[in-house]
Amino acid sequence: MKIEHLQQVLGDLVSVNSLFTFAMFVGISITGVNPETLQPREECQASQQTKMSLLFDEVVSFVCFLLSSLVATALKMHLSTFLMSPDSEEVSKSRLEVTDWFRNLMIWLSTSGSILGCVYLTLSMTKVVHVLLGNVTCGESDAVVATGSLIAINVLALLIYAPSMMRAVHLSHWNLLSSE
Repeated sequence: MKIEHLQQVLGDLVSVNSLFTFAMFVGISITGVNPETLQPREECQASQQTKMSLLFDEVVSFVCFLLSSLVATALKMHLSTFLMSPDSEEVSKSRLEVTDWFRNLMIWLSTSGSILGCVYLTLSMTKVVHVLLGNVTCGESDAVVATGSLIAINVLALLIYAPSMMRAVHLSHWNLLSSE
């Protein structure tokens, strides 16, 4: 039962990463090749550097979510094949230590990748606001409110999501270790 619980938590992590990846692709499609800005003043429009930085943040976000999902899926497969094999109780102690170290690394990579992906997704979405509504430094109320709300809500969400997700994954992992 403990293996299934960890696999369910890892599956949930992959599902959340899929939602974030979808949001990232929406951001790319909105800002396409030549995004239309709603800002009439040229000095308040986003620079070419901001547009390039937006694409960079989107790509890094995607790579972080992909890393997290692939590692979590690999860990689920590892749990299915290694821990549920009939000879798993006869495995040497040194092999278990290597496996535990490897499992810990995979858990760290999957949780860290998801959190970093969220950070880069937030950065990219603030740049989407800059491209569409203009730079915050111009003091346009729509751009300021949208950027401020986006950052505040995403920081709050990350403060809830990150510890909860990390706790669920790590508790499941430690419960699994205690049952071995």
